Amino acid sequence: MLSTNPSVHVFSLDFSIAFGTIRHCTLLDKMGRINIPDEACNWTVDFYAGRGHATKFGGEMSELAQFESSVIQGSSLGPAAFIVTAADLRPEHADNEIIKFADDTYLIIPASNSSTSELELDHIRSWATSNNLQLNPTKSKELIFFAQQSRLHTAQPRPCHGIEQVESITALGVTINNRSSVTEHVTKVLTSCSSLLYALRILRTHGKTATLLFFVLVVAKLLYCSPAWSGFCSAADLVGNLPHFLSNASDMDIALTIFSK
Repeated sequence: MLSTNPSVHVFSLDFSIAFGTIRHCTLLDKMGRINIPDEACNWTVDFYAGRGHATKFGGEMSELAQFESSVIQGSSLGPAAFIVTAADLRPEHADNEIIKFADDTYLIIPASNSSTSELELDHIRSWATSNNLQLNPTKSKELIFFAQQSRLHTAQPRPCHGIEQVESITALGVTINNRSSVTEHVTKVLTSCSSLLYALRILRTHGKTATLLFFVLVVAKLLYCSPAWSGFCSAADLVGNLPHFLSNASDMDIALTIFSK
């Protein structure tokens, strides 16, 4: 979008207690409209039918309270259930986009459509209400990307519906900013890895083998989503952070293994 627009608005939207308010009847109705095997649909109906909750305290058990909304966030069906619920949430205007991953929702609007921002947010709020959800403006954020050539010549638009304008957001664990720089993300990752390496070094001094933990904790953290952000790394991100990381690691074998990947 930035190749054809001076700026792009990205709204990171937050729905209050998203997994806890989805109505079972709405979910099952939407599931019945998509092309999935009857067996899977019937199994899901059986999974959500007749669910209840009771509390036990001091040897006493409360009565069973039936509930007809919420999906279990820690279950395998939880994220999939929210995806089905949000499948019909689409932008109102051409060239705008809504990107969704479970309950993470991002509204993307190019500068050419900036006048539709308020209308799109009203549409999302209306959709949320009809689906027993609530858009939380205090946790929703707006990030504006500017094309390099227009950064100094484009006025900052006013906030929409009280949604705070910020310079960076964390999307699915990756910190991005309006300068298309990943320095903040790289610093956070290396700082976290340095702490993990210290813990692994303590384990080794006690004769514990930490190789598996190293790959599970450190290498996995370094490589997480790296195809999405590594191309935005500057020379300072790669070279400037390396001495600091190595000095904290103090285990050259581990550090060389990381940076040889």
